[in-house]
Amino acid sequence: MLNFRPLLFILGIFLSTLTVFMFIPLLFALFYSEETVGAFMISSLVTATVATACMHQGKSKQLNLNIRDMFLLTSLTWLIVSVFAAMPFTLYHGINYTDAFFETMSGITTTGSTVLSGLDSMDHSILIWRSLLQWLGGIGFIVMAVAVLPFLNVGGMRLFRTESSDWSDKAIPRTQDMAKNLFYIYILLTVLCGFAYHMAGMSWFEALNHAMTTLSTGGYSTSDSSMAAFSDNAHWVGIVFMAAGGLPMLMFVNCIQQRSLLVWNDAQVKGFLLFIFTVSSCLAFWLWNSREIPPIDAMRLASFNVVSVVTTTGYGLTDYTAWGALANVIFLFLMFAGSCSGSTSGGIKIFRFQIAFAIMREQLKQQFHPNGVFKERYNNRPIGEDIVRSLVTFILLFMFVIIALSVILVMTGLDPTTSFTGAITAVTNVGPGLGHIIGPAGNFSSLPDVAKWALAIGMLLGRLEILTVAVLFHPGFWKY
Repeated sequence: MLNFRPLLFILGIFLSTLTVFMFIPLLFALFYSEETVGAFMISSLVTATVATACMHQGKSKQLNLNIRDMFLLTSLTWLIVSVFAAMPFTLYHGINYTDAFFETMSGITTTGSTVLSGLDSMDHSILIWRSLLQWLGGIGFIVMAVAVLPFLNVGGMRLFRTESSDWSDKAIPRTQDMAKNLFYIYILLTVLCGFAYHMAGMSWFEALNHAMTTLSTGGYSTSDSSMAAFSDNAHWVGIVFMAAGGLPMLMFVNCIQQRSLLVWNDAQVKGFLLFIFTVSSCLAFWLWNSREIPPIDAMRLASFNVVSVVTTTGYGLTDYTAWGALANVIFLFLMFAGSCSGSTSGGIKIFRFQIAFAIMREQLKQQFHPNGVFKERYNNRPIGEDIVRSLVTFILLFMFVIIALSVILVMTGLDPTTSFTGAITAVTNVGPGLGHIIGPAGNFSSLPDVAKWALAIGMLLGRLEILTVAVLFHPGFWKY
């Protein structure tokens, strides 16, 4: 039976947290005497009122959540928070609710697709709010990926189950400690990234915004030119910290606690780093050889764009779609890849590709040794049948959602390239697609409202790993 009172209480807590963070852009609006003061005051007041009502109505002596509660809470949290977080955009001049919700969902899912232009002259409060949404979405997904999704056995995530992925009474303190440590590491990396950006030539405001959207692998910028507006040194800083955002954040915690780098001896970490190095090097060589770009610049351009897409950050530096057919094919594949589990990135994730290859090896051995018994392992853990079933289900649903979303977008009048890559970039939470409309040099403002709502739903599905939302549509979920 679903426990609606605890769900209501927890949603109230999330909304009250959102209210607190609304005061940050409000302070910027007051400091710079911007017109958005009223927008953030009204938004915070409404959000606080609803949060108080939810916590009052949902208050109970015990806060017991079962597995169905966790599925529903995970989906509702991201949806409800987006609804209220969109209010400042709605009250900001020239933005309707469709665009406001799209921008908010893109921000909080760290997708980075935008409908806004004129960022270079936009109010500081709106810019900082966009960055904050991505920063909050990043840490929110990290905690969810480490503590919640392995418990729900979503998409093979049980392989990464920790003590905190057990929602019993004894595990709650461990979960709280884990979340606290992850938050501290997240803040530390954000501060280091911001300082490095400032040393690379950004103003403190620009550095703060880009630090938040780099670590969260979100990709919102303070300029319409995105990272192309900043120095080469800033690009190298972005490469390093985008890659850091694509690594399992819990690994940073373990590294500090154990005072050892051996914790990085992880299959998906090694696979991720080897993958981006190999692809970046090959693409850099191709740029140097075919486009006669100097080696250092070729490596910078290739590495930045590869890391940006693989980690689903989506920063724009150059229009890589103009690099030729080979680059287009490579980046189309990279949009699917994703980085590590427990990171802020979206996509399919490296570990799922590694498990798929391990299963393929096992099947090939079985072909010429029919009577043999083979059991593949991943990170010294056996790949059980439940992991395989969960992984296959995830991949099938992942592709189904992309195809269905592509069909919807085509029906709105968009061309096939925009429709297909738009669906991919939404579900993988990358940001830009391909083509002249939503490519690295464009944005999503010209899309029909129906397309924007469809893409916003795609972003939510991708961020929550598809299965978390899909299970809610099974009739058996609602039967008591």
